[in-house]
Amino acid sequence: MITYERYKLTNGLTVLLHQDKSSPLVTVNVLYKVGSRNESSDKTGFAHLFEHLMFGGSENIPDFDTPIQEAGGDSNAFTNSDITNYYNILPADNLETALWLESDRMNQLKLDQKALDIQKKVVIEEFKETSINKPYGDVWHELSDLAYKNHPYRWPTIGLELGHIEQAELMDVKAFFDMYYRPNNAILVICGNIALDSTKAMIEKWFGDIPAGPLNKVSIPNEQIQVAKRTKTCHRPIPSAALYLAFPMPDRKHKDFIVYDILSDILGGGRSSRLYRNLLINQNLFSNIGSYISGTLDAGLFIIDCKLLDEITSDVALEKIWHELESIKKEPISEEELQKVKNGLISSVVFSEVNVNTKAINLAYYEFLGDASMINLQVEEIEQVTTADLSRVVNELFDKEICSELRYLKQVT
Repeated sequence: MITYERYKLTNGLTVLLHQDKSSPLVTVNVLYKVGSRNESSDKTGFAHLFEHLMFGGSENIPDFDTPIQEAGGDSNAFTNSDITNYYNILPADNLETALWLESDRMNQLKLDQKALDIQKKVVIEEFKETSINKPYGDVWHELSDLAYKNHPYRWPTIGLELGHIEQAELMDVKAFFDMYYRPNNAILVICGNIALDSTKAMIEKWFGDIPAGPLNKVSIPNEQIQVAKRTKTCHRPIPSAALYLAFPMPDRKHKDFIVYDILSDILGGGRSSRLYRNLLINQNLFSNIGSYISGTLDAGLFIIDCKLLDEITSDVALEKIWHELESIKKEPISEEELQKVKNGLISSVVFSEVNVNTKAINLAYYEFLGDASMINLQVEEIEQVTTADLSRVVNELFDKEICSELRYLKQVT
């Protein structure tokens, strides 16, 4: 059981404190409720750009990394379609250093043309390296655009196209910061060997006078219900052909989310999964095959992806995959299969409660979902899933008429 105290500052900043006296460390985690889903379609990649900008210095701190390292700590961040999360891990005695750093960039991030130009170059090179020059680098661009037609999930976190970052204006970047990187759109979580009263005083000292933002958030369009199969074929200079099947699934808060999560592990979550065992080991059709879920706040995707052996055509590969999907409908998942995956997931939950940084990130995320106490219900949620739940979901999910099929084939030279 992870215990915590939750409260809000007058400027709207949500604070969660978890005391763990067994650790000499403390994690200061700041989650901003902004990801690529909050971007407009003509200005994408901004949330990811800000992940870089926030390390570029603030009014009183020209270099973010030096103070945290001198305090014996480390810091990092990640951005996805729904959130941007910054975390600092350092000795508990140096807690105030992290609070000073995080508050200064929340209050007065250095946003001038020079800082923007520097970080734009970094992000542009990252875009080229990961999405243009890397084999399979644009898969998420292609698959997202195929599976979504209205929702901002139709572009990946790095952005829809390179030009949006290249053409990003300082005025637009400042407006994005003023809208989303404010205390009333953030969750501050502190986990570790802390004294509650003195920690609260430090939080008030460093964050209490930061003004709240207007939060005039962009309205996010609902995705239309898919009623027909979608297909696309791309030819790229890649070492082997690949296939991607994406099926619409419910949002992160849906009661069946954990059922889809467990199903993805049973079907393609490792060497003992059905797809890996039946199609890769037993039939030698693929060099790699698996399944996973996107896990997004709004309605997401259940994805099967695979790399084909050279002698296998995409038609044959698809036929074999669909045979397995039909088989799992006819041959219900056994209690043994289900329990094996449950055991793995429960072990992951238990291990996640050992590390103060993981606890901080998870507390922030569950608070973002609406209730941090859900962190203590994970094991119960996993244990309650039945084979009947899986059979119901399998029959709803694997329908060719709601599948988005991407064939990613070798370019003929």
